[in-house]
Amino acid sequence: MTTADAAGPASAATPAWTVVIPVKAPAGAKTRLAAAVSPAEREALARAFALDTIAAALAARTVARVIVVGDDPSLAGAAEFLPEPADAPRGLTRAIAHAIAHARVGDDEADLRPVAVLLGDLPALAPEQLDAALESASRHPLAFVRDADGTGTTLATASAGIVLAPHFGADSAARHAAAGFVELAASTGLRRDVDTIDALADALALGVGPLTRVAAAGISLRGGAGAR
Repeated sequence: MTTADAAGPASAATPAWTVVIPVKAPAGAKTRLAAAVSPAEREALARAFALDTIAAALAARTVARVIVVGDDPSLAGAAEFLPEPADAPRGLTRAIAHAIAHARVGDDEADLRPVAVLLGDLPALAPEQLDAALESASRHPLAFVRDADGTGTTLATASAGIVLAPHFGADSAARHAAAGFVELAASTGLRRDVDTIDALADALALGVGPLTRVAAAGISLRGGAGAR
């Protein structure tokens, strides 16, 4: 499998994307940070990661619509909020499928718009980085971006008219590749999801959004990459 080159700055001809962002309520999110930070700090970080990621997606020139799916509407920011299905079974896969179906129901314009799923823990993501990845993705029916650790996925995309059934979860990068998704080269800001204190240190070194910067102030990185 080859990795597609990342595109440069998005052009005016790039399709207008719908971006789905699944977000878990902060009380149950980022549990791998629990050993390094207090419960209040963990919840504040989870909320900040989500809101900074959503803000970056909303500011991207190639994005026409952002749908946040979850169980806490306060995490949607200025984006459209879609409640996660309340009946069992619940979970990331079902929430994403629900949001993709919602995104593609409606007028002809919605049906024809390309759709992407972006994870909500990318506090170092800049709008132009998402624009570049989506422009590159627009050249392929299905595409994905591998996370910084190499096994996960931070972005999965489908062109207009193509069914999007992403494979988030354990070893998602390998499963996306096996399912025919083209791997995209992407900026570190788009690849650096944050689940651990070391990943937080990496994100802070890259530069994070304003809410994450405030939430992380005063937290000891305990030897992480960005520790001083």
